[in-house]
Amino acid sequence: MKPEENLLYYFRRYIAISSQSDAAANCLPSTPGQLELAKQLQADLNEMGYSQTQLLDSGILIAKLPGNKAGAKTLGFVAHLDTVDVGLSPDIKPQLLRYEGEPLCLNSEQGIMVSEQECPELAKYLGQEILFSDGTSVLGADNKAAIAVMMSLAKELSDSKIEHGDIYLGFVPDEEIGLRGAKVMPLERFPVDHCYTIDCCERGEVIFETFNAGSARLDVKGITAHPMSAKNVLVNPNLVVADFIAMVQDMGRPELTEGREGYFWVTDISGNQNQAQVSVAIRDFDADSYEARKTYLQNLLTFLRQKHPKAEIELTLTDVYSNIARAMSENTSALDNLYQALKDLEIPAKTIPMRGGTDGSALSAMGLFTPNFFTGAHNFHSKYEFLPIPSFVDSYKVAKRLLELA
Repeated sequence: MKPEENLLYYFRRYIAISSQSDAAANCLPSTPGQLELAKQLQADLNEMGYSQTQLLDSGILIAKLPGNKAGAKTLGFVAHLDTVDVGLSPDIKPQLLRYEGEPLCLNSEQGIMVSEQECPELAKYLGQEILFSDGTSVLGADNKAAIAVMMSLAKELSDSKIEHGDIYLGFVPDEEIGLRGAKVMPLERFPVDHCYTIDCCERGEVIFETFNAGSARLDVKGITAHPMSAKNVLVNPNLVVADFIAMVQDMGRPELTEGREGYFWVTDISGNQNQAQVSVAIRDFDADSYEARKTYLQNLLTFLRQKHPKAEIELTLTDVYSNIARAMSENTSALDNLYQALKDLEIPAKTIPMRGGTDGSALSAMGLFTPNFFTGAHNFHSKYEFLPIPSFVDSYKVAKRLLELA
């Protein structure tokens, strides 16, 4: 089959398995669908003739594709099993549409249309076949497009005599809820020289810088009282939280920042007469600025305790992931090969500091520098997510060229 036929076959095969992650779950993987997907991938790899697969209790699947060329570098490719839960349907129904410049109907029953008004990026793909969902879910190219690339590569290697070194494929759960799977990846079972994640955005994108990311939660316990006798007694926890929010608003917000600018993002608020909580995401590219943001919140805690001495106020800070670039040493051969692959394929490189994180953020923090290259998709975490087929094919070509360069 042609590369695009393999890619479409595997993409549709794995999209059919619902595998949203669940941030409220404390187990790994957080949902049974991810384990079902890992088992299907293992079975498919075994059917191709790859017997060296390991499915761990964590839901991580590691597969070795033995090499046939002595002295070649050992490559690793990593993708995540989960799709994101943003309140849309967990069941994905992909469809292939050709974009000719006119609005496209994603769902006639619900009247869901997509056009350049919602997705200006569509203008770049005039005349191309593009994968969309039916508008009731995300498309799931994040990250099943990467899974399809990796499985298509495994299939071609099993069917051909292409020379390559050992290749390891890693499929990890729960990337969308804090890189949980990648953080417990047993690197002793994944002994690679160069490692890459395949995630994120449009054709040509290269990522070796991500946010340093953390979370903060402020818990406030007030004092309840009936309004008739509230004077000098009642402590309203919701007003303490309001003070906290007011004092992080001017330190950068996602909707007002871009490029390398960091921010605080108030993500969740809950409260009643007795207690209140607020959660804030902390993001910054610069490590010192990231630490300064955490210090600012600790100083803010001290201020709030002085302003509201009767309230019980606690602050919990958690580091979630770090900037991939912090793990980059003087040996940049993995990244150099990635740029060389793009050059060889005449794909213009678009290097961006990613305003987010990848599994590579966790792997790099563990000592395995892991840059990222594109799947070709746009509008992740949206019902308007889409994947142009030529870009999808180019993602596959980059993966294949990397093993040739190794």
